Amino acid sequence: MTHTPPTAFDIADMTWPPPPYRPPVTPVTGTDGVRRFDGITYATTPGFRPRLLDVQVPAGEGPFPAVVWIHGGGWLDGDRRYPPPTVPAALLHGTVLAAGLALVSIDYRHSLEAPFPAQLHDVKAAIRYVRAFAGDLDIDPERIGVWGESAGGHLAALAGLVGPADGAPRADGPDDVVALEGTQGVGAGDTGVLAVVDWYGVSDLVALAAHPMPPMPSGVELPDPYTALLGASPAERPDLARAASPVAYARASTPPPPFLLVHGTQDGLVPYSQSEALARALEGAGGAVTLQPVEGADHIFLGSPDIAAIVEASVAFLARHLGAGA
Repeated sequence: MTHTPPTAFDIADMTWPPPPYRPPVTPVTGTDGVRRFDGITYATTPGFRPRLLDVQVPAGEGPFPAVVWIHGGGWLDGDRRYPPPTVPAALLHGTVLAAGLALVSIDYRHSLEAPFPAQLHDVKAAIRYVRAFAGDLDIDPERIGVWGESAGGHLAALAGLVGPADGAPRADGPDDVVALEGTQGVGAGDTGVLAVVDWYGVSDLVALAAHPMPPMPSGVELPDPYTALLGASPAERPDLARAASPVAYARASTPPPPFLLVHGTQDGLVPYSQSEALARALEGAGGAVTLQPVEGADHIFLGSPDIAAIVEASVAFLARHLGAGA
């Protein structure tokens, strides 16, 4: 077997240690004209799996506004490639692209890999990455929104509300404060967003501590998701639970971006009252917020007869506030 030696360009491009991310490579263009960048490493940390994101860019001439999709899974599980089982990926992805929006789907560290705020640090790192490489991705860096479901909805809300000056106590010491902006991946840069869609996310972990978890199916054993996220129970560490709660960051001094909150009224895992509480906090801060109840639906919209309408309304909200087609 022969090996081709690296060219002068390759050698000049090498650095050690390498940066904690990888630039985008040439996308694959499908027969539909959609360009797909799969498995981009947007952040690395020694001892952890690389954090990856996928980008899908609509056919046509950009730059396009972009939506960062954040998966759910109780902060314990989940995968950037798969929406909840009630929402077909083809429906979600196709509706976003048809509206003239690029879709950025991200992974983040799960709570048993690293406790909060690692998950928010990763979301912020993904937004910085998209801005830093917007030209390569054919994305408009000034028109970025976030959309998440369940745990991802919680992280989307935090991404829309938390600024560089915000911090939180560490799980192992209330006197040790960690910045919520983080320095993962592209270590600095703007992480602001123009719009947030939050599907049935947690907004107030302190209030939720009193809500019993629904029983798990026989044979299924999962750690308590809130204790796993914080590294301590919300009752033991109400200061940390408060710091992980989006309601804590809705304030008139920093006007929030427009929010769309969509939540099943019969959600047994994350009560509908969680979105009501966030809506009140956002309104109190002078924000534009729409609370859309899904009557009779449980978590992940189980029981809803029209998932497509929910997806279409969410995409329409993002398209309007991100100026798709402009």
